Amino acid sequence: MPGPQDRPNWIGTTGPRLVERTAHRHWLHGEAQRLIALFQQNAFNPAGGFFQLDEAGLPLPPKAGQDGVERRLHETTRMVHCFSVAQLLGTPGADRMIDHGMEFIWRRHRDSQNGGYFWGVDDETATDPRKQAYGHAFVLLAASSAKLVGHPDADRLLGDVGGVLRERFWEPEHGATSEEYTADWQTISDYRGQNSNMHLTEAVMAAFESTGERAYLEMGESIASLIIDRHARQQGWRVAEHFTLGWEVDRAYAGDPMFRPAGTTPGHALEWSRLLIQLWELGGRRQDWMPEAAKGLFLNTVKIGWDNDQGGFYYTLDWNDRPDQADRFWWPCAEGIAAAAVIGSVDPDPRFEEWYRRILGFTENHLIDHANGGWFPELGPDLKPVSRVFSGKPDLYHALQACLIPLLPSSGSITRGLQGGLKL
Repeated sequence: MPGPQDRPNWIGTTGPRLVERTAHRHWLHGEAQRLIALFQQNAFNPAGGFFQLDEAGLPLPPKAGQDGVERRLHETTRMVHCFSVAQLLGTPGADRMIDHGMEFIWRRHRDSQNGGYFWGVDDETATDPRKQAYGHAFVLLAASSAKLVGHPDADRLLGDVGGVLRERFWEPEHGATSEEYTADWQTISDYRGQNSNMHLTEAVMAAFESTGERAYLEMGESIASLIIDRHARQQGWRVAEHFTLGWEVDRAYAGDPMFRPAGTTPGHALEWSRLLIQLWELGGRRQDWMPEAAKGLFLNTVKIGWDNDQGGFYYTLDWNDRPDQADRFWWPCAEGIAAAAVIGSVDPDPRFEEWYRRILGFTENHLIDHANGGWFPELGPDLKPVSRVFSGKPDLYHALQACLIPLLPSSGSITRGLQGGLKL
């Protein structure tokens, strides 16, 4: 008699979309609240900023030789963004977390001497004084989200980081940003990367929503045109990660396994597919190429990046679409959930609903830590938790957005979508 092993790709798709069902919407909202509660309870660092959390969801101790735990810029700023979201959801005490993070960004991450924002700091000094486009993108996102919830220091931070991005990072001849500098703004390398520019696209959309300044929206459209309409299209809807000074694809590059891995990263193609629909909507649906590109990115990625036997997205592929780093990270599934929901809201193709259910099912079965809260960040090929690149519960941002983006219109950010209230 045939059994489940004979139909490994079966997924139930009958009835209306899950996001149209009240019970499912309550499930997403409940998981979002559970995530917020874990980080609100355990991540607050009385010395400033926020703790990273271990496997049990408790604060990680300082590393040897450091004055207190290191806080990295993207972690501090993402927490401000996430608790701005929590504030809009009506979470009691979220304002304390926002204020705590905003103060730490301005007092400790900001370089009052040379301008810009340090990548890593502890209680006393800059542990990593580099100025990175990736981190500055998240400062802009934090400031924009804080402005939408009315934080009194948001305009100050928005004006400062917006100026730094325009004056230090933006390269109008390419329509994208440079990458990294020393504390006193000496160029570190000629490397150009899509990851920082992708997150800047998310941030400039939020900045446009919070300020009404169309120049922000135009920056996002410019970046998307370069990285996706030009390069990803040429690569058969594969998102190239690494580029030369002149923005030509560098297939041979291999850097940091967390932020700059070799090959292609399926999760980033999924993230871009969601961002393109939001950018298309936010810009008045003027860019006709964006929905086509979003669909092409998503469908190609689930074809080449999903493990059809075990489930989950491979972290990276080589340029022949073979798994390079075969471990499964939480954030590609988070981005796949959001992307499938967003594209499915504007395209009736049933494949997007099928993938929404498949990715969410894998997440529930393997990534959500029902005992300690949060999501496991990394699974081995046997789908057991491992700590090769990530450890503990390193992030609220990806998982929280995966739970809330499906509940909101596709025409803007989470914070803008929540301003009118969440309907369950």
